[in-house]
Amino acid sequence: MADRNYSTVSEFILVGFSTFPRHLLPAFFLLFLLMYLFTLLGNLLIMATVWREHSLHTPMYLFLCALSTSEILYTLAITPRLLVDLLSAHRTITWAACASQMFFSFTFGFTHSFLLTIMGYDRYAAICHPLHYNVLMSPRGCACLVVWSWASGSVMGLVVTTAVFHLTFCGSNEIHRFLCHVPPLLKLACGTDAHAVALSVGLVCITALLGCCLLILLSYVFIVPAILKIPSVEGRQKAFSTCASHLTVVIVHYSFASAVYLKLKGPQSLEGDTLMAITYTILTPFLSPIIFSLRNKELKTAMKKTFLSKLHPSII
Repeated sequence: MADRNYSTVSEFILVGFSTFPRHLLPAFFLLFLLMYLFTLLGNLLIMATVWREHSLHTPMYLFLCALSTSEILYTLAITPRLLVDLLSAHRTITWAACASQMFFSFTFGFTHSFLLTIMGYDRYAAICHPLHYNVLMSPRGCACLVVWSWASGSVMGLVVTTAVFHLTFCGSNEIHRFLCHVPPLLKLACGTDAHAVALSVGLVCITALLGCCLLILLSYVFIVPAILKIPSVEGRQKAFSTCASHLTVVIVHYSFASAVYLKLKGPQSLEGDTLMAITYTILTPFLSPIIFSLRNKELKTAMKKTFLSKLHPSII
């Protein structure tokens, strides 16, 4: 077993964009490049604002910085390769590079979900138990939650990647996606183990993601009634404002993820699969910093104070 050759395929071909008209690929390249750069800039701007504005040195914004970091790393694992392949005639990826891409994309994707869950718990503690908030969300406790999220994401990425690439691949080496994703890779696997791996990986991923989603929903089952009990209109608006950006990102994240991973089986064109995958891998990270910047009044005000005022002092 120690000398087992795990794969007879040394490289794969990513054919996600091969069926699109060639004259559209430069337009896709420009669009995705701009979205990628905006995603990086938006998340870096959020992190810099939180770092410079002392009033934002709270658990909620610590988790937001961790979330921005995971989004930057997630897009870094997928988008640069996608941009290169859009302008390349040979869209090949080595076995090792494919495994690495899968590991990092799953690691940062699950880390993102775990951090969104922790942010939901943070809002629950702040709104439902304000007198005990400093105890429930102590600096040490917050640091442990962030480390737990990253460690759990890494374990999930390692489990999925090891399970898939432990299989033997033979015959066709064409992956019908623009990235190394589990379902198309399992179709290339030889032997009877592929079906068992597909069921195991699917069960692990769906259990983890649905578990996070249910915990977030449970948090808001308690949060919404607590907000409605706040006597002042200003207090209710402030509480809703701190939750609105998080809840919006959760809805966008899980809506697009469900469309990609839980879609019904049936006839589907390669173009349709590719465009659907783009909504989760490129569009969701692109929207996240926009939502947090526009719907979080405290963060938006801090951005104006920290950066825009330096360009034009009359802004504030």
